[in-house]
Amino acid sequence: MSRDLLSTREVAGFLKVNEKMVYSLVAEKGLPATKVTGKWLFPKHLVEQWIENNTTNYPQSIDRLSTYDDLIIFAGSNDILLDKLISMYNSNSGRLAVFGNLGSMGGIHALRRNLCHIAASHLMQEDEADYNFDIVRQELDTMPVVVNFCRRQQGLLLAKGNPKGLRGVDDLGRDDINIVNRPLGTGTRLLLDNELKKVGLGGAQIKGYEREVGKHLDIGLEILSGRADVGPGIEAVACLLGLEFLPICWERFDLLVHKDHFFDKSIQQFFSLLHDREFRTLVDETDGYDHNLSGKIVFPGQEK
Repeated sequence: MSRDLLSTREVAGFLKVNEKMVYSLVAEKGLPATKVTGKWLFPKHLVEQWIENNTTNYPQSIDRLSTYDDLIIFAGSNDILLDKLISMYNSNSGRLAVFGNLGSMGGIHALRRNLCHIAASHLMQEDEADYNFDIVRQELDTMPVVVNFCRRQQGLLLAKGNPKGLRGVDDLGRDDINIVNRPLGTGTRLLLDNELKKVGLGGAQIKGYEREVGKHLDIGLEILSGRADVGPGIEAVACLLGLEFLPICWERFDLLVHKDHFFDKSIQQFFSLLHDREFRTLVDETDGYDHNLSGKIVFPGQEK
């Protein structure tokens, strides 16, 4: 599907700022842009998403999300272990949980708009000292209950045997490397962009940077098929598909729920599964996960 590209003048008009300010927004605020033949171009859909992600004082939804004892609505970051736990809950509880794959930021936006009961998020803070709390303070009027789902290993997924000899993020700018990416607003994309910034690489220097897929598993399948050499993702997908994995960090993956829903019967029953032996065994048998914090309420500055 074709996407509209805006020139510097057009994006300045779209944002209602002068052209010099556009360059400052690219350099200092992460305005999505790519340089082609020396000229800056701005994918309109990414500019719109950037505006939404940076919106403050978002109008509060008038209607409170209805409470159903037999239904939980999840939204946010995709995870194969969370998918398995939701299936476990649906099979054993006599109740139903459904999941909307919107990325971490999308999940927090859905929670803000009362479109879900639980948001799944792993957004690293800018200072890398914690997860989720800074953005939650910006986006939500009241702090939700933050329950840890797990810790998981993030990194780069590579073809079996690492035929291109990749050693880390700084190799992504090589001419012979083609990547596949996660969408803007996902925690995985944020992590990759932070790592690229550390080594002085921008998206315009990386082949395939703007090609996005919606799930961690999709990243792995693109590499397995040969359509990409590398992409950001979790270790569990690499092990599942027989790919190589270059680790970047262990991250905290949390479940955010409004305090007025926290004690709903269905939600308490779901959270109880995080302490269940069956779930703990599943974590132990799946590479790239840790359950030491699973099911615990976490607080700012407590533990990454």
